[in-house]
Amino acid sequence: MKNQVINHPQLRALVRLTFGNAASLCYLGLVLAATVLVTVDTLFVTHEDASFSGVWLFLLAAPTVFVFFAGSSLAGADAGGPTWFLCLALVVSVLVQSLALGWFARLVRRGGRARSAHPQSA
Repeated sequence: MKNQVINHPQLRALVRLTFGNAASLCYLGLVLAATVLVTVDTLFVTHEDASFSGVWLFLLAAPTVFVFFAGSSLAGADAGGPTWFLCLALVVSVLVQSLALGWFARLVRRGGRARSAHPQSA
């Protein structure tokens, strides 16, 4: 049963679009760098005022993260909701955008046309 889930062709296609192309990997690398910056700034740097390093994560996760924030505010949560919800919204937003970048890169690479089942030889 476990091998059927891993070998499911649609799941493999989603994973390949999300993690298996240069555009998605560059985006995920930027998100990872910003996450390391925020973590180091939060844990090891003392500030007199609040640090705005976390804003970089939200800018990289925009615009999809704001959909989650709008949903949480409509559900009655104050200021975006609890911390676990903010972290989950960031992770899901980044993954959705990485998938969208992979899909767009594939679309551009194909020239906007659908792949033929029987390639024609020249």
